[in-house]
Amino acid sequence: MALRTLSASYGPIWRCAAPSIRRLVGRRHFSQEPTTVTLIPGDGIGPEISASVQQIFAAAQVPVVWESVDVTPVRGPDGKTRIPPEAIDSMGRTKLGLKGPLATPVGKGHMSLNLALRKEFSLYANVRPCKSIEGYKTPYDNVDLVTIRENTEGEYSGIEHMIVDGVVQSIKLITEPASRRVAEFAFEFAKSNNRQTVTAVHKANIMRMSDGLFLQCCREEAEKHREVKFREMYLDTVCLNMVQDPTQFDVLVMPNLYGDILSDLCAGLVGGLGVTPSGNIGAGGVAIFESVHGTAPDIAGLDKANPTALLLSAVMMLRHMSLTEQADQIESAALAVIKGGKVLTGDLGGKASCSEFTRAICDHLA
Repeated sequence: MALRTLSASYGPIWRCAAPSIRRLVGRRHFSQEPTTVTLIPGDGIGPEISASVQQIFAAAQVPVVWESVDVTPVRGPDGKTRIPPEAIDSMGRTKLGLKGPLATPVGKGHMSLNLALRKEFSLYANVRPCKSIEGYKTPYDNVDLVTIRENTEGEYSGIEHMIVDGVVQSIKLITEPASRRVAEFAFEFAKSNNRQTVTAVHKANIMRMSDGLFLQCCREEAEKHREVKFREMYLDTVCLNMVQDPTQFDVLVMPNLYGDILSDLCAGLVGGLGVTPSGNIGAGGVAIFESVHGTAPDIAGLDKANPTALLLSAVMMLRHMSLTEQADQIESAALAVIKGGKVLTGDLGGKASCSEFTRAICDHLA
């Protein structure tokens, strides 16, 4: 696999976009004048990998000005925690964000900050390319697929309550507008990126009304996009077939919870969350690109973190901005370092520090 082929998964999400997909993803064409991007460094290793991306962008002379914001929850007059208004204002102005990992205390009554961001900016489509990386040995060497996840509702609607002691009810919310919007996005994405097949992932055999509605929206969009092959498959069947032969999949579209699980499974096929990028497309032209791995508090501050996932997410952002030349340069440099195998972080099988890995990429850009 040539190094340039990896961009066939990461790049054309934006680079080959037709007018219809531009409408869907809110793609904008930026001049070479510096563009302000909201940076959310995140928690744990987030500040380290964010600094790595900033250093690499500087080496590549990317015309970006970073506006760093803190999203540590603040308590409002009603006693509820929320994203600081400064962070919301920044994203509202820039329409572009790069986000490191965020921690949410489990069982503490706090809304997930990731969920809060999705709701605040209506980030309705999560796009996760998974493609094998040359030089990084995994059990699979021919993976090339994209998961598209409905990002605003489903089991992650945040609607939970206790009926009586010991009995909790969680609501799965599926609506026609949200289902149709992400289904349309998936088909337009496939068309714009020379992808042949869209698979709708569901459990409508059990959840006949909720998943049935999602599936019906996918079927109706398939009728409008007959040039793209369409198939539908149960979630459990997809998981079984995915680990047996991932090459049979191309673009997969699914409700929120299924997408959360399946996209991580797919990341595992190519080496894990440390090497897979992610982009979130929202209404009103807002887009937030992010690393989806954890905060890794055990290695935070030790210069051991791998910045690849956030860096490749930043490459997706550059293509969204139509800065394809800089995106190609950075991506090629990162993949060349990984292929070389000499300067790799611990999770990639090496002994290099985050700063050494970053410098190696910068050297390739020189």
